[in-house]
Amino acid sequence: MPSAKELYLDLLKQALTFNLWDEPPQQAEPDKTLWDAQDRPVFEKYEQALKSQGLQIVKPVSVTPQQREEGLIWPGYADSMIGMKRMDNVKFAVETVLAEQIPGDVIEAGVWRGGASIFMRGILAAHGITDRKVYVADSFAGLPKPDPATYPADEGDTHHTVDYLAVSLEQVQNNFKRYHLLDDQVVFLQGWFSDILPSAPMENISVLRADGDMYSSTIDILNNLYPKLSPGGFCIIDDYGAIPACKKAVDDYRRQHQISDEMIEIDWTGLYWREQR
Repeated sequence: MPSAKELYLDLLKQALTFNLWDEPPQQAEPDKTLWDAQDRPVFEKYEQALKSQGLQIVKPVSVTPQQREEGLIWPGYADSMIGMKRMDNVKFAVETVLAEQIPGDVIEAGVWRGGASIFMRGILAAHGITDRKVYVADSFAGLPKPDPATYPADEGDTHHTVDYLAVSLEQVQNNFKRYHLLDDQVVFLQGWFSDILPSAPMENISVLRADGDMYSSTIDILNNLYPKLSPGGFCIIDDYGAIPACKKAVDDYRRQHQISDEMIEIDWTGLYWREQR
């Protein structure tokens, strides 16, 4: 029988990924090009009537176990979109640095609704750790506009146009509260990475989780935080396999700093390596 600690962490992980429930239906936008001219006024009137009553047309969403496992969807209600494999990697990394007494706080840069950061705090709580902090770094306003003159790899990037990726600081804090994990061991760093990370207050990092999507965001994370990574610490990259600009930033940084530590695949997009001891 698993211990109470393991049962708690598994339940927390399942809840954060919404793996305990069916995916909720999503709003459906009717294809108005299919409306006949004579029927258009009727459909538009019906659509307006629904909106006036706070109603909307929705469609069911079917999610496979593999999609849940590998974080292949943008979920409706979940507090994390990284999937079970990357969540398991977070647990492995944090518990390893605790077991091996690798010094430093843990940080996630790019948190969305805060799920992985919440899980980090839950792991520390489950192990009774009171001398490490969880740093939660994000703009809490989505992603920055690309600056292709400085970072050509971000040319044409459209992440800044996606409102779904902009989650407010208040909402993330409330998500921590719902799991009873908001306390003085959680520190929020709000702003663009180029502005906030150079003065990030931690001295040492044991687990660095980078979810920057873009070249600019990823290179800002690595430039400012990687030098604080303790020997034996984990560097986790969320988007290496999915976003070429992120991959290029990681490859450029590793090459420039002669980092040869083995990169280990987590799933279709995530990987990690450990800083040499």
